[in-house]
Parts: sequence; structure tokens; C-alpha cells
Amino acid sequence: MGWLAVAFPVSGVQTWLWLPLLVAFVVSFFTSMVGISGAFLLLPFQMSFLHYTTPSVSATNLVYNLVATPGGVYRYLREGRMMWPLVWVIVIGTLPGTVIGYFVRVLYLPDPRDFKLFAGLVLLYIGYRVLAEFMPWRKKAAAVAPQKIDMRTLPKIHVLEFSPARVRFSFREENFAFSVPGMFLLALIVGVIGGTYGIGGGAIIAPFCVALFGLPVYAVAGAAIAGTLVTSVAGVALYSILPAPTGLATHPDWALGLLFGAGGFAGMYFGARFQKRVPQKMLKLLLGALLIFLAGHYVLAFFV
Repeated sequence: MGWLAVAFPVSGVQTWLWLPLLVAFVVSFFTSMVGISGAFLLLPFQMSFLHYTTPSVSATNLVYNLVATPGGVYRYLREGRMMWPLVWVIVIGTLPGTVIGYFVRVLYLPDPRDFKLFAGLVLLYIGYRVLAEFMPWRKKAAAVAPQKIDMRTLPKIHVLEFSPARVRFSFREENFAFSVPGMFLLALIVGVIGGTYGIGGGAIIAPFCVALFGLPVYAVAGAAIAGTLVTSVAGVALYSILPAPTGLATHPDWALGLLFGAGGFAGMYFGARFQKRVPQKMLKLLLGALLIFLAGHYVLAFFV
């Protein structure tokens, strides 16, 4: 392939050394602003462009998360925008879901065609929910009482209540709350999907938190990325240790995953840093557009 072409023996991928770094940086820079690690976009890139289609691509995608997400987590921690009760609920719910997702992937969906259709329809619905306020018939309601935010100095999150039933917190002089059992059930489902495809779950948990629980993007982003980091550790361990059907490759390609992760780490760090300078409406539009794109990719792949 020319200058700096590298072969990765585990996955069988051959590509330029700089390409995984560049792609991961660009993807994670923008996706981290809405609480997504970017793994959900890297998976189609690996399958379609690099022709890496065995189940081990899911594990390699999770390796990317191990390296990429700490940069974003650090920024949110430093700025006091980490909603710890939400992080713990996400982690407790997604961990058992990740275990289930592993077995679904290697036993029932080595070819994920049918599951992509299901996931695409779910993400299409959530994308619609996120973008609903921008629809023509919602403009009148959305125009009431607009709020101006100083993007340079966002306030910190203050937890007001943390019980087995409910979490309540304040952010930007507003109070928000969510049901702990409801969030746990959502995280469990997200864990199954994330464990199956190797996306960590942030791509799904963030829009649900925004669309169904009415939580602000700025408060959700850090928790979604932190939850993705923890569940990715579990996912990589499962794909590396647990037995798989004979002849089915499940172990991650560490070299390729770490290369993606290095680009993702830098992109996510700067994405989290610049997030507060982007208006929340623009973030929601970006989140909705990403979801529609992913949904279209999954649904079209089923029929092509």
C-alpha cells in the first residue's frame, strides 16, 4: 500500500499507519461533545473500509474505548461536570448486559445482519425523539422562554438526592431527576447492545437520557463516556477470556485497537474541552444526525 503501510496479523487488516489515528481523532472529537466515544462509527469503518468483519472486531472496538475515553473523562472530571450517581447506575446496569451481549454475539449473531436491523430501528426512533424539538410543528413550543448560557464557564453539577428510587440534581439553576430503576433497566438493555457490537453503550445511553428522561446533554455527556470506559474493560475481558465456538475469532487485535485508541484519546480530550463552547441546540442536532446516520447504515445493510 505504499509508505507506512502496516499489516495487522490478528485481524488480517493492512492499511496506512496514519489512517486509524486520523479517523479516530476526527470521529472522537465530534462525538465526545455529545457523550459518545465514537466507537459506533469506527465499527462500520473497520467492517466496510478495512474489511474486518469477524466477531473480534467488536473486541477491537472496545480496546479503542479503553485508550480513547480517559481523555474525555479527565476533562469532565476537571470541570466538575461528572454526574456520579448516573455513572454508577449506568455501570451497574450495563455490566451484566455486556455479559449477555457477548454470548448473543458469538453464539447467535456471528453475522449481525438481523440485529443491525433491530438496532437501526431503535436508534432511528431515538434520533427522532432527540430531533423532535426542531420539527416544524414543535417550533412554537420550543420558542418559549429561550435561555442564554455563558459557554465559557458552565456551572458544576450538584447532586441533591441519591436514593434507590430516584436521583435529583441541579445544573444551571434548574433541577432534574430520573428514576433509578428505570435508568437501570435502560442500562441493562444498552449493555446487551454494546456488548454485542463493541460500542460500549455511550452511543445509546446518551440519547435515551436526553430524549426519555429529559436530562441536559451537558450533564449526561461525562457520565455516558465514563460508563463506556468501565463497560469496555469488562467487554474486552469477556472477548479475551471466555470460550468461543471453534473457528470463530473473538480475541481483540490489540495493535490495531491501540492505534485507533491513540487517535481517539486526543480527539476526545479536545472534544470535551471545546464542548462547552458549542450551543446545546447544535449539540442535539449533531447527536440526532449521528443517530440517523447510524440507523440508516444498519437498516440499509439489512436489505443490501
